Amino acid sequence: MKLDLKYMENCFRLDGKVAVVTGGGGILGRQFCSGLAQFGAIVCICDMNLEAANAVSREIEQEFGFKSYPYLLDVSSQTSVESVIEEISNRFGSVDILHNNAATKSKSLEKFFGKVETYDLETWHEVMNVNVTGMFNMAKAVGKRMINQENGGCIIQTSSVYGILAPDQRIYSGSKYLNTEINTPAVYSVSKAAVVGLTNYLSTYWSDKSIRVNTLTPGGVSSGQNDVFAQKYSQRVPLGRMAEAHELVGALIFLASPAASYITGQNLIVDGGLGVW
Repeated sequence: MKLDLKYMENCFRLDGKVAVVTGGGGILGRQFCSGLAQFGAIVCICDMNLEAANAVSREIEQEFGFKSYPYLLDVSSQTSVESVIEEISNRFGSVDILHNNAATKSKSLEKFFGKVETYDLETWHEVMNVNVTGMFNMAKAVGKRMINQENGGCIIQTSSVYGILAPDQRIYSGSKYLNTEINTPAVYSVSKAAVVGLTNYLSTYWSDKSIRVNTLTPGGVSSGQNDVFAQKYSQRVPLGRMAEAHELVGALIFLASPAASYITGQNLIVDGGLGVW
């Protein structure tokens, strides 16, 4: 079979594809939205914070000249999800890419980082409702539209390295995030492990509908941690440092693009080698 070099040259392009990104106003989300736009996608920036979504949309237009579309969305509300996805579908005619990226640290960082023995169950349910139920709400709303699209679609779900590995508790002494003492709480690990399970299930459930479903698993990303944490975490990583948010974008573009047309049910881990040790 002759290699089509022109195809290979363009196989990462997403021109005209409608991409929905949840948590699009966040630290990672803004990078993901920008990358998708630069590769030609029509990007719908969905976030609980509409001001943040609007800010990302303005940044993309000012820096790259691409128009994107902000939406107020609460992934934990089925009503909100159905309403926004219906609006996007009616406006653009399809949803080709879903990046299920939204997650929460709850209303209280202190409660979120609580100890297992005394963990607040209200906080547990709040996190699960976004990190797991929210992903299912989005996959359900988008998937039932994708199954009726001629070319199916693509779903990428953001997990975490601590959804596949146990955190090293030794690195947290003296570690802080936004001046709050931190750890990796059980609810975070469990919810992110569930993301991988949901991906695996949906990848086979919709495989006959030309819908690819994959997981993107980041390692630790620099985002407000103090120097103590950054140093201790980096010592556990073969590449010797934490990730920068933009270093995850290439993996997302790959999974969303025709370059990954025969890839489904996989977990692409971008962790600097942490999982090897």
